[in-house]
Amino acid sequence: MKHLSLLTAVSIAVLATPATWAQQKTLYVAGYGGSYEKTVRDEVIPPFEQANGVKVEYVAGNSTDTLAKLQAQKGNQQIDVAILDDGPMYQAIQLGFCDKVAGLPGDLLDIAHFKDDRAVAIGLVATGLMYNTKVFKEKGWAPPTSWNDLKDPKYKQQLVIPPINNTYGLNALLMLAKMNGGSESNVDAGFKIFKTDINPNVLAYEPSPGKMTELFQSGQAVIAVWGSGRVQSFANTGFPVDFVYPKEGAVSLLTTACPIAKSNSSPLASSFIKLLLDPKIQLTMLKEYGYGPVVKSVVVPEGVGTMAPIGDRAAKVYAPDWTVINDKREEWTKRWNREVER
Repeated sequence: MKHLSLLTAVSIAVLATPATWAQQKTLYVAGYGGSYEKTVRDEVIPPFEQANGVKVEYVAGNSTDTLAKLQAQKGNQQIDVAILDDGPMYQAIQLGFCDKVAGLPGDLLDIAHFKDDRAVAIGLVATGLMYNTKVFKEKGWAPPTSWNDLKDPKYKQQLVIPPINNTYGLNALLMLAKMNGGSESNVDAGFKIFKTDINPNVLAYEPSPGKMTELFQSGQAVIAVWGSGRVQSFANTGFPVDFVYPKEGAVSLLTTACPIAKSNSSPLASSFIKLLLDPKIQLTMLKEYGYGPVVKSVVVPEGVGTMAPIGDRAAKVYAPDWTVINDKREEWTKRWNREVER
């Protein structure tokens, strides 16, 4: 009955006309896999399908996978809605893949807006550290507090970091560069630290959320670089992990969405995105996935969002300059494959 009550609250905003139903019976949404996919399938897709008489097909993949699909389908796009990290979203907009989001709500945070409404943020995540609280307690280890803790030799072959074609891994590289005199324009210091100090500790450079959790569940990994939302979802399963905002700063990651520009585009694409911004869905994403809401009217109950970037935590996260990063990203990825992940 949960879906029916939600349907009542949002059907006016997303209801399509019968003519629209006749035009399109399937809406293709490309977004993250793992626990995020499960939340969207459980909480978002059923009420949207019921309200609009449409079938939603969810295509799971990380942001670089989805961007690659958009590039491969150029001129014949199959995807209707793309859900991407902010860095790849800037690339998608630059490449002309995103149409304007119609009818955005007026109470969005400033950081949620993109130029000409070609995309919109649907959640705020922090990139920081995850650790196994049970193992740390058993070993008498203090919780990590700094990005420099990734260099501690006691974590040898027990550290997992996503590669830099994943936003979490790229954010770690950027922070280590910034802490050592670098910036988005100069990440040499970050590469040096990864090569000499962090690599010995790395069990795997793992992009898959499912494999990340498996490495922790098997006891092989005890510390990782990951997002607050991913860690919240993992903790919600009962596994003993916690999220750390490093003292040098966590890095913001905006989860974003855009309707894909194509000749037969459907108004349902913008409707689906608007549903993701509905306060009830925003609160669900906070509770189940640890996303900081981007809609000002969301009231956060006490005790909810303990890991999410909300309030003071949201104000303190570092927002990277994606205009600079995206110009360098291909070069950095080649260098990473050559020097770090050999």
